[in-house]
Amino acid sequence: MGDNRARTLLRKVESRAYWAAAAPILACLPAALGYRIACWRGDLLFRFQAGRTEVARNVRFVLGNELSPAATQHVVRDWFRLASCSVVDVKRLRHGARPLRRLVEIRGREHLEAALAAGKGAILCSAHFGSFTSGISVLHASGFPVTHIGRWNWNYEDGHSSADRWFWDRVYAKPVLRYRQRPNIEPWPGRHQVAALAAAALRANEVVTILIDAPLINDRDRARAVEVPFLGGRARMLPGAVTLAQLTGAPLLMGFVYRAADYRHQVWQISEPVPLEAETATAFGRCAAEVSAAIRRRPAHWDLWNTGDLADLGLIKPQEDGSLAAGSVLHETGDPYNGSADSVPAKG
Repeated sequence: MGDNRARTLLRKVESRAYWAAAAPILACLPAALGYRIACWRGDLLFRFQAGRTEVARNVRFVLGNELSPAATQHVVRDWFRLASCSVVDVKRLRHGARPLRRLVEIRGREHLEAALAAGKGAILCSAHFGSFTSGISVLHASGFPVTHIGRWNWNYEDGHSSADRWFWDRVYAKPVLRYRQRPNIEPWPGRHQVAALAAAALRANEVVTILIDAPLINDRDRARAVEVPFLGGRARMLPGAVTLAQLTGAPLLMGFVYRAADYRHQVWQISEPVPLEAETATAFGRCAAEVSAAIRRRPAHWDLWNTGDLADLGLIKPQEDGSLAAGSVLHETGDPYNGSADSVPAKG
């Protein structure tokens, strides 16, 4: 027990030192060198973190025979590398985000521009996939007024001290929110004005971004969730993005941030609008299918390979042995994701 506490403390100290000191330095180096060093850190974490076994087990369980044991290990190693690189992305959000913008290509920009030309705003759905947080800020810095619906996890999860919250607000939220149209619309439980705030942003012809794979955190979320085919199984997710689009008439698009093999260049891939004529569950199933396809293409890009997250989604059964809580490996590895996004009430 003492060894576990010591390892946990060591991970926290290393993580905070990386966010506060090392990553800002790496972000000032030539991109090829900075991201290479970030990958070296990811390799060390892959080698020494016990969480790699949990992630590998979950990847194999969910994807089954799609990956060989060797391919699974490659995915897990890349998972740690990408988490480490995502911190450098955040630290490159300076000077108009130019240090990061020049590494990110936006494909499908014309789809987003056409959606906004109609004057009803646009909803861009994504997932906890790739460097999504920095990617959203890059979109805003590239000329699209973006507001995100999402929770900063340290504001609602138990176990975060006031010092923790101050730290993450300063090193993570502050640089990210500098390149957003408005502060995050945080869907706290029972906060019914979320839909009204999102609708106001759409009426102003802005882009509202939502991550549709957010794990369910309370009974109210579970009661409103719909079950959709996902990664060969069935997952429980909130369909609020589709509900919001149907209520406001705003087009809904899908977008994902892919990192290139050199780990420094990235691509925003934005789709044409998703058809919304069907009932909510059917239309939302199309969105979930897009997320599922993206994960199959690049499984290491998906953040939510932790046991707790997969259990919340309904893809695996909760562990009886007290396995790691949702997101715990990643939180001390790279990006303490803003466990977003989709708590728009079903009736607006």
